[in-house]
Amino acid sequence: MNLFTIAIVKTSFIFSFALLFSLQTIAQIKVSGSVISGQHEPLIRANIKFKNGKDISNTSSDSIGRFQLVLPKSGNYTMTISAIGYLTYQKEYLIAGSAELVLNDIILINSQQELQTVEIVGNTAKKYFSDYSFSATKTATLNKDIPQSISTVSKELITDRQASTLADAVKNVAGVSQSSFYNQFAIRGINQNQEGAIINGMRTHQYFFNQPLTANLERIEVIKGPASATFSSVDPGGSINMVTKKPLAEDRKQLSISAGSFSTMKTALDFTGPLNKEKTLLYRLNAAYEDSKSFRDLQYKKAYLISPSFSYIPDDKTSINVELVMNNSKSRLDRGQAIFGAIAGKTDLNSTPITFNMGGSNDYFNSQDLMLMSNLSHAITPDVVFNVAYMKQAWTEDLLEHRTTNAFGVDENNNAIPTLAGMRAVQRQQKWDTNNLSTYFSINANTGVLKHKIVIGYDVMSTQKNRGGGENAAQGYRLKDGTIASKYDPAKKDLYIFKTVNGINAPIPNVAHFNLANPVYTIRNLNDYIFTKTEIPPAYSVVNGIYVQDQVSYRKLILTLGLRQEWYEDYNNYKLNTEQKISRKKLLPRLGVTYAITNNINVYGTYLEGYQPQGNTSTLVIVPPPAGTNYKPLESNLKEIGLKSEWLNRKLMFTIALFEINQKNLLLNANDPVDVNLLIERGAQRSRGLEIEAAGFILPRWQFNLGYSYTDAIIKQDNDVTLIGQRVQNTPKHSGSIWTRYDLKDNKFFNGIGFGTGVQYSGDKLPLYIRNFTLPAYTIVDAAIYYTPSKTKVQLAMNVNNVFNSTYWVGAQNYLRLFPGTPRNVMFNVTYRF
Repeated sequence: MNLFTIAIVKTSFIFSFALLFSLQTIAQIKVSGSVISGQHEPLIRANIKFKNGKDISNTSSDSIGRFQLVLPKSGNYTMTISAIGYLTYQKEYLIAGSAELVLNDIILINSQQELQTVEIVGNTAKKYFSDYSFSATKTATLNKDIPQSISTVSKELITDRQASTLADAVKNVAGVSQSSFYNQFAIRGINQNQEGAIINGMRTHQYFFNQPLTANLERIEVIKGPASATFSSVDPGGSINMVTKKPLAEDRKQLSISAGSFSTMKTALDFTGPLNKEKTLLYRLNAAYEDSKSFRDLQYKKAYLISPSFSYIPDDKTSINVELVMNNSKSRLDRGQAIFGAIAGKTDLNSTPITFNMGGSNDYFNSQDLMLMSNLSHAITPDVVFNVAYMKQAWTEDLLEHRTTNAFGVDENNNAIPTLAGMRAVQRQQKWDTNNLSTYFSINANTGVLKHKIVIGYDVMSTQKNRGGGENAAQGYRLKDGTIASKYDPAKKDLYIFKTVNGINAPIPNVAHFNLANPVYTIRNLNDYIFTKTEIPPAYSVVNGIYVQDQVSYRKLILTLGLRQEWYEDYNNYKLNTEQKISRKKLLPRLGVTYAITNNINVYGTYLEGYQPQGNTSTLVIVPPPAGTNYKPLESNLKEIGLKSEWLNRKLMFTIALFEINQKNLLLNANDPVDVNLLIERGAQRSRGLEIEAAGFILPRWQFNLGYSYTDAIIKQDNDVTLIGQRVQNTPKHSGSIWTRYDLKDNKFFNGIGFGTGVQYSGDKLPLYIRNFTLPAYTIVDAAIYYTPSKTKVQLAMNVNNVFNSTYWVGAQNYLRLFPGTPRNVMFNVTYRF
C-alpha cells in the first residue's frame, strides 16, 4: 500500500469518526424549564425524570425552580415531576429535530401525598433549615403542617460553622442547652434521662460520653416534647434525631481539610452519584478523621467515621436503601473542672483555671460503634405503601479513668480539706447490642370530603448488655489490716492508717487524693490500688408497640390523631439462674390540629404523652444499675400551641410556640461519695415557655438562623418540701442565638468573599446535683470569612470562635465537676468540590 492510499484511509477514518461524533452530539438534546406551584411560586428540589425505554435521565429544580438536563437521543419520553406536598405531574413528549427544547412553566398542584414514605434519596437543598420531616409523623410531611415544634440544623449550617460535634451543631437551636462535655443536653428545661441517640428516626443505645462526628449528617432534627408515640421511650423534653446523608442521582464529590487551635487536624470526604446508566443504583460514601487535643489538660481525641450507603430504585413503586456507619473513637473522658475553697453562695469559679483536669496521664476511653441500617418502601397500589426499616447496632467500650468521688478529702476529725479531692479509679469493659425493626403501611384514602393519610404499624426494639462485661473500682480508705473501708468513720479511727499532709493528719486513701492547689500529673500505677472486681450483670430489654395514626384533612384543617399500645419487658441477670423480669404496658395518645389561616401561615395545637421505663438497661443516672430494681416509669405530657409560616417563596420559615411539659417519677443520682448508685426521687417537674425561631434567606446571598427561648421550669413535687416551687437545675431561663452569612458576588474588588457571624446567649443556671452556687450567664461571639476564587471549585474558610475570649461554663454537676466553654480558637478549612 503506497503512501497516498494510506493517507486516504487515514483521512476517511478521521472524517468518519468526526461525523459519528458530530451526529452523536447533534442527537443529544438539552431540555430546560421551570417548576412552579399553583400560586406561581418556584418549587425548589422538585425531582424531574425523563424516561425512554431503559434510558432514564434525572435532575432537580434549583433555588428558583429552574431545571436543565441533556437527553442522549431523540424519541418518545415520559416526563415525571414530583415534589413533597404536590401531586405528581406526568406528560408524554416526542422529542426530535432540535438541539434544545425549552418547556413552558410546569405547574404542580398542592397535595398531601408524599414524595417518599421513607427517606431513600438525598436532597440537593443548600439552606440552613429543612421544610419537611419524615420522622415526626412516619411520613414525609411539610414542617408547617406538623402540629409540633421541630427545629432543624442543615448540613450547610453545620459546614459554615465548622461544627464537627453534635454540641456545636445544636447550639443554635432554641430551647436546647448543653449540660456537660458529654453528648448530654437539657431540652425545654428537661434534663435527658436516657443515653440513647435517634438516627433516621430509630433509637439506638450507647453511652452519652462521646460527641459523635457530624460528617455523615444531612440534618439534625430536634423534635420538641415527648414523642413516645413515634419513637417509643424517649426523653420528655425532646428528641435529637440525626438524619444521615443519602445517595444522590447526580455526581458530586467533595474533599475537606481543616486545621486549627489545640493541634486540631480534620479531614472529610463526601462522594455520591449513580452506579449505572439508568441511575437506578446510587451510592454515597462519607468518611472523616479527627486528631485533636483540647484546651483542657490531658485531653485528646483520635476518631474516624466511615459510612457507605446505597440506594436501589428500580421503578416508581420500589425503593431500597442500605447504609453502614462505623464510628471509632480513642480519647479520655473529661469529667470537668474542679474548684476548691467552696462555700455556699461565695464559690469562686476561678479558684482553678478552666484548663484544670484531675485525670491520670495513662487514662483512656476507647469506643467502637457499628450500625447497619436498611429501608424498603414498596407501593402495593398508588395509595397503599408498605415500609420497613431495620437497624442493627454493636457498641463496645474499653475504659480506664481516674475521677473524683464528688467529695473532698477529710482530716482525722472528718472535716473536709477543700484543697484535696477524693479520687476513684475505674476500669470497665462492656458490649451492647441493639436491634430495631419498624414496619408500617402508609395509606391515602378519602371518605366524602375528608382526605386521610393513615399510618398503621408495628415496631420492636431490643437492647442487650452482653455477658462478659466487668468493672474494677478502687476508692475508700486504707485500714491497718490491709483491707479498704468505703468511707472514713472517726469513731473507729484506730483502724485507719494516717499520714500528715500540709500539717494536717488525714487517713490514707486507697486512691491518692488529687491536690487541687498543687496538681501533679504522673502515670498512675494500678498495682498501688486495691480493686473491687464486679461483673456487670447481663441485661435485656424489649419494647413492642402497635400504633395507628391518621392525618385527616378538610380544606384548610388537618387533624392528627394517633394511638400507640406499648409493651415493655426488662430483664436483669439475663439468662442466669437469678434472672428477674419487670413487665409494663402503656397506651399513649396523640392529638394535634393544624389550620391554614393563609397559604403562608398555619396555627397549630397539640397534646402528647410520654412514657419512659427506668430499668436495668438505662445507665445515665443508674451506674451500674441496681439489680432488679422496679422503679416507676417516667411519665410526661406536652401541651403546645403555635404558629408556623413560610415567606419569600418558601425561602424563609418562622415558628413561634408556647408549651407546657409535665413529668413525674423522676430519678436523679444522689451524688453520694460512697454509694454511687444511690438515687433520689425528684417527684415531679413542670416546664413552661416560649420559643421563637426563624431561618432562611433575606436576600439571595444572605441567609440566617435565629432562635430565642424563655423557659420557666420548676419543681412541683419532691421529698424535700423546701424545693417545691424552686427553679429546676441545669436550665437557663433565657437563651438565644443567631448565625448569619452574607456572600459578596459580582463585586469588582470583593468577588467571591463571604462573611459569617454569630452570637449565642445563655442565662445563668444551677448545677445539676447541688444548688449552692450559680453558673453565670454568658454571651459568645463567633465570626467567619469565606473565599471562593473566581472560576474555581475551591472554598477557603476561617472560623474564629469566642472572638472576645470570654470565660464561661456550659454546665456543672457540683463543685468538682464544672464544664467550662472553649476559649478563643481558630479553625481553617479548605473544601474542594468536583
